[in-house]
Amino acid sequence: MSRERTYKVDLLTRVEGEGRFHLVVDGEDVKEAHLSIFEAPRFFEAFMRGRSFQEAPDIVARICGICPVAYQMSAVRALENALAWVPTPEIRTLRRLLYCGEWIESHALHVFLLHAPDFLGYASAMDMARDHKALVERGLRMKKAGNSLIEVLGGRAIHPVSVRVGGFSRAPSPAELGALRPALEQGLGDALTTVKWASGLRAPELESDYVFVTLCAQDYPLEWGDQIAISGRGQFPVEAFDELFEEQQVARSNALHCRLRDGTPYLCGPMARLNHAHERLHPTALAALATSGLTLPLRNPYRSIVVRAIELVHAFAEALAIIDGYSCPQPACFDLEAASASGSGASEAPRGLLWHRYELDAGGLVETARIVPPTSQNQARIEADLVAIAPELLRLDHDAATRRCEQLIRAYDPCISCATHFLELTIDRAGADRSSAI
Repeated sequence: MSRERTYKVDLLTRVEGEGRFHLVVDGEDVKEAHLSIFEAPRFFEAFMRGRSFQEAPDIVARICGICPVAYQMSAVRALENALAWVPTPEIRTLRRLLYCGEWIESHALHVFLLHAPDFLGYASAMDMARDHKALVERGLRMKKAGNSLIEVLGGRAIHPVSVRVGGFSRAPSPAELGALRPALEQGLGDALTTVKWASGLRAPELESDYVFVTLCAQDYPLEWGDQIAISGRGQFPVEAFDELFEEQQVARSNALHCRLRDGTPYLCGPMARLNHAHERLHPTALAALATSGLTLPLRNPYRSIVVRAIELVHAFAEALAIIDGYSCPQPACFDLEAASASGSGASEAPRGLLWHRYELDAGGLVETARIVPPTSQNQARIEADLVAIAPELLRLDHDAATRRCEQLIRAYDPCISCATHFLELTIDRAGADRSSAI
C-alpha cells in the first residue's frame, strides 16, 4: 500500500486574496508543496504608464486599503530619488508619523482580529468577542487611534490623499496633532499590555533557518532607508534590487515569486526587522522586548504575534515623540521639475519590504513602473515553512492540521485579499478508497 498522501487546501481564506495549498507527502518526505494564488491580476503597473509622476501616490494607494501609506511612501521615495530631490527633515518626520499610523491600524487588525482567534481556539474574532470582549475592544481602540492619525495627516483614514511627490498637499497644525495625544497615550498603554498578553500565548514549536531581508537606515526601518540588509550577506543599495533578487512567474500562481538571485527564499516583515534592527527600537519598545521572553535571533514564525505587539509599542511611542517635537513644514510641498529619469525607492510596509521603481520621460510621464510587495517576497518562504511542518501535520487529524496550516500562514499576515475566517483542507490518500474534506 502506497504511503503517499496528498493534502489540498482548496480555499485559503482569512488572508488577503484567493489561494490554495497543495502538499504531497510520501511517508515523511515532502514531494511537492505549492501555495497557489489565483487572485486575478490587477495591472496597477500598467495603469501607471502615461500618467504624470504627480498622480502616482494617489494611484498606488488604491492597491491596498490596509497599507496604502506604504505604497505612497515607496512611490514618493522612488520618484524623488529619480528627480534627485531630498525631502526636508520636517517632511521626512511627518511622513514617518503618517507611517506610524499605518503600522498601528494594520498591526492591531492582525494581532486582535485575524491571528488571536488561532491562539485562543475560535473560528473568528466575532466568536472570540463573546468570551474576550475586553481583548477585542482593546484591539479596536488601538486600530481607531491609528486610523485617526492617518485621517489627520492624510485627509482620510483609508486611501489618504495628502501625500505628494515633494511633500504634503497640507500639513496639520500642532493643535490638530496635539488633539490626538490622549488616544495615543491610551494606545501606548494598551500596546504594552498586549506585549505581555501575546508573550503568554502558547506557540507551536518551529525553528527555520531564515535569510532575513529588511530596509536598513539609522532608525528602526520604517519609511526611510537607502540600503537593503540581507542576513549573512551584507548591505546593498536599494537601487541594486534587481541585482540581488529575481521575480519568477510560476504556473500555479498569479503572484510572482521573489527570491535571491541564487534561488534562496527569504523572509521580510516584523520578525526580520526585529532580528536586524532591534537595537534601534524606541527605548519603551526595547524595554518591552526585554520583558517579552523572546530570544534573538528569533526563528519561530508563530511568535511574530509578539513581534507585532512590540512594534505597536514602537509606533505609539514614536508617534508621541514626533508630536511633542513637531515643527510644521514650511512649505509643506515643493514643486519638482519633470525630467527624463529613473529611480528606485523602498519602505517597510507592515508586512515587509516594499520596493518601487519608475522610469519617466522628459515630460514627467511614467514610462514603466515596477512594484514588488512583501507578500510576493514571502510566498516561497511560506511554502518552505509549510514543508517544514508536514511531519507534524501527518500526526494530526484533519481539524487540527487545518488549524495549524492557517495559523502558520496567518503568521505572515499575507496581504492577498480581505481576510476571512476558515481554511478548507482535503486529504486524498493514494491507495485508499476514501477521501475527506473539511
